[in-house]
Amino acid sequence: MDPIQIAVVGVGGWGKNLARNFHQLPDANLRYVCDLDQGKLDALARQLPGTQLTRDYDMVLRDPLVQAVVVATPAPRHHATCKAALEAGKDVFVEKPFTLQIAHAEELILLAEKGKRVLMVGHLLEYHPVVTRLREMIGREDLGKLHYIYSQRVNLGTVRTDENALWNFAPHDISVIMFLLGVAPTDVAARGQCYLQPGVEDVVFLTMNFDGKAMAHVHVSWLDPHKIRKLTLVGNRKMAVFDDLEATEKLRIYDKGAQISQDYNTFAEYVGLRFGDITMPYIKVSEPLQIECRHFLDCVRTRKQPLSDGQDGLRVVKVLDAAQRSLRRNGEPVVLA
Repeated sequence: MDPIQIAVVGVGGWGKNLARNFHQLPDANLRYVCDLDQGKLDALARQLPGTQLTRDYDMVLRDPLVQAVVVATPAPRHHATCKAALEAGKDVFVEKPFTLQIAHAEELILLAEKGKRVLMVGHLLEYHPVVTRLREMIGREDLGKLHYIYSQRVNLGTVRTDENALWNFAPHDISVIMFLLGVAPTDVAARGQCYLQPGVEDVVFLTMNFDGKAMAHVHVSWLDPHKIRKLTLVGNRKMAVFDDLEATEKLRIYDKGAQISQDYNTFAEYVGLRFGDITMPYIKVSEPLQIECRHFLDCVRTRKQPLSDGQDGLRVVKVLDAAQRSLRRNGEPVVLA
């Protein structure tokens, strides 16, 4: 079985990780790494033996041996870079956010369908073993009826100029929340502030409602004293916390809750609180990025639909677009079709 011939375009912070993974996987041959910055290419020369390093994207697309292109350029260039690859007959993996405009996402989906190309969006957390376990638990109703989810993705880190914290950080949380609930939100509201640069929100608080039943809250910031990557799920039977910064015990299940009693004399009796055990199930956690890369290679080989396909990417872009409109309106809720 011949390895899939891969080209990685854009080797900034995350692109380097993608290049490393595809270079290491036996099912892939990293044929090209492409970036406009020669310094970035030079830095990778020793790490990626046997890979051609180039600044010429057109040369990559003209090579008939290249089967798939992995796009990790800055977000404003996602649409044009993916479009060129699809039109050249290549399968495409594109990092989040898929695109910055709904129309651009829809165009890429149509191009992929017309050309019978694989189109996959890098919603990394959908491939995380802990998220897989949580989705199974929700399907079995282990947590009971899910009331709400909230996430924190904050740190004092890289400040971007071409996208705000919403578009840079929140795709991870939006995608995983919809993945867990199995539905898109009915409306969203977002508020944020631009403290470092005019017009670029450093911190955003996003709330999503799901048909008036469950709700979710997302806090993203690159201007925070702590680095936090945490997802909390609250059900009427149990609660769960996924802390991705924990080395081993990433998932904790809390047998806690509140129950309403029909037979009561006082309010204390009416609302009964339950405090049970805390369990930390063993989950073999492989590198999620490697799982994601393997999945893409499998889709290229078998022509099956990726878990995080173009439609998944489009759903996230629609939420981001609505949240951005809500930001401009100082938190006014925006209804999604």
